[in-house]
Amino acid sequence: MKIGIIGAGNVGGTLGKAWAAKGHDVQFGVRDPAKHAGLPGRTTTPAEAAAHGEILFLTVPWSAVPATLAGLGDLTGKVLVDCTNPIAPGPSLAVGHTTSGGEEVAKLAPGARVVKGFHTVGAENMARPRYGDQAAVNPLCGDDAAAKELAATLSRELGWEPVDAGPLSQARLTEPLALLWITLAMKQGLGREFAFGLLQREPVKA
Repeated sequence: MKIGIIGAGNVGGTLGKAWAAKGHDVQFGVRDPAKHAGLPGRTTTPAEAAAHGEILFLTVPWSAVPATLAGLGDLTGKVLVDCTNPIAPGPSLAVGHTTSGGEEVAKLAPGARVVKGFHTVGAENMARPRYGDQAAVNPLCGDDAAAKELAATLSRELGWEPVDAGPLSQARLTEPLALLWITLAMKQGLGREFAFGLLQREPVKA
C-alpha cells in the first residue's frame, strides 16, 4: 500500500519505519527532506507525500497543523488519519466539548476522509502495542466506514486492537484519553511504557 507520513517525529517516524518493514511503499513528507535522508522509503516534501499516499497519516505538532494542511494541496477522496492531539500548556486540551482536533482537521482538509486514530498513547507504543498476550486498543473515529477499516487494517498489522469508536465527533472523547495518558506518564510517574486495553466478556445469563 502507498502510505504518506506527514511529519517524521517520534510518532510518524516510528509508524513509517514499521510499515516500511512490512513491505509498504512509505513516503515521508517533511519540511527539510535532507535532514531525514536516513528514513526508509522516500523522503520528500509534505505535498509530494500527500500526492503519493493512498492513505495519509498526519503526525505534526498541533501548532503546525493549519499550515501543514494548507500546503498539502487538494485532499479530496484521500484517507487522512489524524494522529495529532490539540495539547496546550498545562498540559490541557486546546479545543474540546463542542469540537475536537479531529473535527478541526476535517474543516481544514475539505473533501478528505478523516479518521482520528493512533493518538491515545505515546510513540513508544506505535510499533510495539502488545503487552504479553494483550494488545493496546486503538480507537478509530470517523464518518467514512471504509476509511476507518483501511486504518484498522494497518493498525492490526502492527499488533494493535483497533476499535470502531463511532463518528468523527467521538474524537471529543478520545482526545481527553490522550491527555490522561500524558498526565499519567509525566505527572503521576507511571512512565511511558504503558497503554490502554479493552476487556470484554459475555454478559451473565439470568
